[in-house]
Amino acid sequence: MDEKKEVRNFKSQNSTRNRGNDLSNYVFDKIQPQARDLEEAVLGALMLDKDAVSFVIDILKPDSFYVDAHQKIYEAVHELFSRSKPVDLLTVTEQLRKNGDLEAVGGAFYITQLTNRVGSTANVEHHARIVSEKHILRELIRTSNEVIRDAYEETTDVFTLLDKAEQNLFDITDSNISRSYGKMGDLLHQALDQIEKISEQEGSIIGIPSGFRELDRITSGWQPSDLVILAARPGMGKTAFVLSLARNAAIDYKKPIAMFSLEMSSLQLVNRLISSEAELPGDKLKRGDLADYEWQQLQTKVEKLSDAKIYIDDTPGINIFELRAKCRRLKMQHDIQMIIIDYLQLMSASVSTKAGNREQEISTISRALKGIAKELAVPVIALSQLSRAVETRGGLKKPQLSDLRESGAIEQDADMVIFLYRPDYYNFDTDEEGNPTQGIAEIIIAKHRNGATGTVKARFIDRFAKFADLELNLDPISGAGGNMTPLSSLTLPSKMDNMEEDEDLPPFL
Repeated sequence: MDEKKEVRNFKSQNSTRNRGNDLSNYVFDKIQPQARDLEEAVLGALMLDKDAVSFVIDILKPDSFYVDAHQKIYEAVHELFSRSKPVDLLTVTEQLRKNGDLEAVGGAFYITQLTNRVGSTANVEHHARIVSEKHILRELIRTSNEVIRDAYEETTDVFTLLDKAEQNLFDITDSNISRSYGKMGDLLHQALDQIEKISEQEGSIIGIPSGFRELDRITSGWQPSDLVILAARPGMGKTAFVLSLARNAAIDYKKPIAMFSLEMSSLQLVNRLISSEAELPGDKLKRGDLADYEWQQLQTKVEKLSDAKIYIDDTPGINIFELRAKCRRLKMQHDIQMIIIDYLQLMSASVSTKAGNREQEISTISRALKGIAKELAVPVIALSQLSRAVETRGGLKKPQLSDLRESGAIEQDADMVIFLYRPDYYNFDTDEEGNPTQGIAEIIIAKHRNGATGTVKARFIDRFAKFADLELNLDPISGAGGNMTPLSSLTLPSKMDNMEEDEDLPPFL
């Protein structure tokens, strides 16, 4: 029998899987990937060995089977297992009878034949993984065919098609590839090895350094797999702060950094980096009104910026699927060590523009960001806006966790929540202890899942819109610093963030 005739015979059989799409099931006269004999062996083993179900229950789903009858049989097995009922030849047969599927699968005789196909149940897990791999291949074929079909439809928006293809591929991965558990002994050995390596390092920073001595002392650097939320009211310097984090990590510590800016363009971000690095006012750079010595200072100071491994993506309104895909590619191509997102509320959960519950959408986004951090094993720092409750509250107007917009999901998913606060922004001359607040900024660690909370004070230099450690010896008139060590952070808060509520403010004032 030639191959084409075999295909026609398979099409006429009721037991083959039929999705109602000929392209999906038969491509170029080829039968989809399948392992019918292994499917029979797995089902037979499940009814012969009561422990076999535990080995395959998290590997296979009913859809993993190619033959419709096998799907129904596995559904019966799954239903028995979920109710803590014994799984054997008789119980499965009875469950199929209750479901009305016994005759559809070939009757009790066919189920008995399945158990006869099993020589040993020892390899049931290996067989199940092969069945799962065949299912993944079929899903890839189905998704590819859908993309091909939709691509020929001229009415389909190309960006919607890209998002759908990305989402389908992610769904295949998410539903079929699961991580196994780790034994306590193995995990304990890994933890002790990590502690030993840390003890051999100079200093206490084990993550990505922030560039602030006191902040790094509390956090030990930004930790892999952590989701860090940085929140503040407009004008406090959120974008500027994370720009300095990227600058410090990329230049001083040679770490590749990815930054996704949904609010400002890449060129605007680079201009702000130049302003801080060269210690030149942003408004002068914007006008190009520089003296000869300032041009020389500009060229000298910013030379090292050109070699910084900072990858900036300014795609507006990026959704979580696009972000995940881009982060994966950057991790694969450039081995990025930290991801920065400016800012969370400008993201969307999907390309769809349907109106819905914004709090639920933010919850989806925050969970996805935490998932990206864990998947890529890098810290993800996401900026977030604070509600106006800060402005209406009395006292020093320090932000609180409840001030986070859509705070429930964000606060729950974040490993660390940090607030930026400058008392002199609200015209407070002294703090609670009577200390002067002019030029002082506070970095408030309000939540720290794996460490201590606290407040780190930094110096704010208004002339260059940047932060520095308090102990730095700065010129009180110009704000210029001398030789800054790697831990002397140049953080660049700017009143650009005020543009959201005050369009008349120039970008670098």
